Amino acid sequence: MANRLHENLSSRYVEAANKLRPKASRRKIIAYVESYDDIFFWRTVLSSLETPQVAFQVMLPSRSKRLERGKKAVLMNLLGNRVGDEMIACVDADYDYLMQGATTTSYEVCHNPYIFHTYAYAIENLQCFAPALRDICVAVTLNDKEVFDFEAYLRQYSVIIFPLFVWSVWFYRGSDYGKFSITDFLTAIEIGNFSVQRAGELLERLRKKVGRKVDALRHQYPHANASWEKVRTSLLLLGVTPETTYLYIQGHHLFDKVVQPAMHKVCAQLVKEREEEIWRESIHGTQRRNELSCYSHSTADIAMMLRKSTGYLASNILERIREDIRSRVVQPVQEVKESGEAVAGNASEE
Repeated sequence: MANRLHENLSSRYVEAANKLRPKASRRKIIAYVESYDDIFFWRTVLSSLETPQVAFQVMLPSRSKRLERGKKAVLMNLLGNRVGDEMIACVDADYDYLMQGATTTSYEVCHNPYIFHTYAYAIENLQCFAPALRDICVAVTLNDKEVFDFEAYLRQYSVIIFPLFVWSVWFYRGSDYGKFSITDFLTAIEIGNFSVQRAGELLERLRKKVGRKVDALRHQYPHANASWEKVRTSLLLLGVTPETTYLYIQGHHLFDKVVQPAMHKVCAQLVKEREEEIWRESIHGTQRRNELSCYSHSTADIAMMLRKSTGYLASNILERIREDIRSRVVQPVQEVKESGEAVAGNASEE
């Protein structure tokens, strides 16, 4: 019985349940997300939107006894009459935001008022928010020395890949998608084995590789100049800039192939410098061993710290997400609740 009730959970069901709660209690809004990793991310987003009248509960989708995850499972749970003021979906944008309704899924993601998305490709992109990466390195290594400028690195990386990214979206929006897939694009923007000392050289090599691919596509599609420029302009209007392209490429690629390798090398250097400092300053062997052991147990896992970081809360994208949820869900529910309380107050006075 409990499973059947959960499977038939809808906004109206939650609304009815809310009406059974004490009038002074907060209205609960269910937020469905794609996977376990999304729960913490969306909780950090929704927490700042809670009010004395409105509270959120983040949940995973469940339509059957099978564990179903991902955007498809979320949308299948919530399309139709299931969504509403008190039940929303929170999903990764992927390329659906950039498609602007050209497919069924994209249309739902972009136009359904109860489906909210990351604008960036995925939560992994926001977990790799460049201005927060130095702080994450400090959290991992407990060494505050700046040995690498992540913001400049990802800005240059983004500017280099932007023209090819426009091509990727151009193909994705057209009928020739299979001729330059997202996988093809990701292969073209691989930076190789990262090195702190050779970062500039690696970026220059990437610039040449991307340039050759762009020239090849221009030669292969000589009549695409106007449509390519149109896609480029539309991306700029959507908030994608050459300097922030890294936020809109596939999230797993950015996390696993670009940011993590750089952070591993940077953090390894910071750890080495801290350990050398302990060796220099230790008075005797026992103190050295104790200090090294204490320091080793105090360092953290890079991937875990990236996933638990909340530096993205300071990004412009997060403010867009908050404003969407605030204007479409929080304010309407809050106004209805306040209106009902006012009516009840007037009736009691009479």
